[in-house]
Amino acid sequence: MKPGNAIEVHNITKKFKVYVDRGRTLKELTLFSKRRKYEQRVVLDDISFEVKKGEAVGLIGHNGCGKSTTLKLLTRIMYPDSGTIEMQGRVSSLIELGAGFHPDMSGRQNIYTNASIFGLTRKEIDARVDKIIEFSELEAFIDNPVRTYSSGMYMRLAFAVAINVDAEILLIDEILAVGDANFQIKCFNKLQEIKNNGTTIVIVSHSLGQIEQICDKSIWINNGKVKLEGKPRDVHFEYLNYMAQNRENKKVKKEESIDTNNENLNADTAMKLNKKRWGNAKVQITKIWLTNQDNERRNIFITGDYMRIHVEYQANIQIEKPVIGVGFWTLSGQRFYGSNTQMDNVMDIGMEAGEKGYFIYDIEKIPFLTGEYQLEVAIEDLLTCEQLDYWLDALRFQVNSATREIGISKVEHKWIFEKIKEGAEDDGQHNINDN
Repeated sequence: MKPGNAIEVHNITKKFKVYVDRGRTLKELTLFSKRRKYEQRVVLDDISFEVKKGEAVGLIGHNGCGKSTTLKLLTRIMYPDSGTIEMQGRVSSLIELGAGFHPDMSGRQNIYTNASIFGLTRKEIDARVDKIIEFSELEAFIDNPVRTYSSGMYMRLAFAVAINVDAEILLIDEILAVGDANFQIKCFNKLQEIKNNGTTIVIVSHSLGQIEQICDKSIWINNGKVKLEGKPRDVHFEYLNYMAQNRENKKVKKEESIDTNNENLNADTAMKLNKKRWGNAKVQITKIWLTNQDNERRNIFITGDYMRIHVEYQANIQIEKPVIGVGFWTLSGQRFYGSNTQMDNVMDIGMEAGEKGYFIYDIEKIPFLTGEYQLEVAIEDLLTCEQLDYWLDALRFQVNSATREIGISKVEHKWIFEKIKEGAEDDGQHNINDN
């Protein structure tokens, strides 16, 4: 191994036999041997990576890509079909909640059993047991059988043992997804502390935010191969783009526009069938799509990009004063912005009976941060206050941000610093020269 490395993975391949119908008893194995058909599934395909001493690394990827299998190979729960894994130092792992715990033993007894599996002597465990119990916050339950524990209590105890065995390498698989908010913060702080003390950490998680808080590097595993590794923010940006594009490709009967005005389903019928769309259909929205500054259709953007919303409509009767509105929602149901032509004093847009037309809503710089959003489009009659066509979830789009800002929307801002001269009093009146 290289002197500065804690883990070296070289050309690892792991396959599993997936049986269609596997006999379990001797009778089934004898009489129905032909049913024992299986396919060879490659979970890891010639992957290699290195982890430096004291480095925290996150493994990311979609479900089934091979993240947890990689971690189990590192813990030697299973072994690769080919390739080598070299590790230097005592290893502690949190692979499955409560793994190694005996349900009929008390929490205290399980501390001794679990810590001894990690290589601690009885004397070493005696010196740490009070610290482990204190960290787990299970003093009142520590002598109860662990089968009476909730999943959160299991996690507390397992985590408390794993981080107090003075491991040089700590392996964690999704364990931080369990537990209350206060304990998660406590875990993050402890992980940061042991990382600062030189412990090497490898985490598997779907929570990219967790990885960005703790890790120095992310490794993106895709279909059993290392697709990308580097700084967490850079890797996660590419990963989110890939996942968003994947979702777009998998949408059934989805082109790059929404068209309800076809021979099988007209807009009037669509409104009656869609609980998120209503109106009297005197004016009907017939098509909605998004483009970038080059007029290319897309549903994935980056914060700061130009976005143009195109909406086509058909007026079935004359509307003297239509009001057209556009709004944006998060998928959790939070509307964070909306405007209409009346608010913006755009009123000279009468519609004639039988008229077909379109309108465009331009956003020069998308302020939205990373997330998936839904577009709301509405047309109403200002004179009668009738809803003509109100489409709540008209279209969805993805935004990815290359910055570390958090929240929903980007706020334009600047920082200004000025030193107060020694001996002068601060009267609170700061005359800032913007130049």
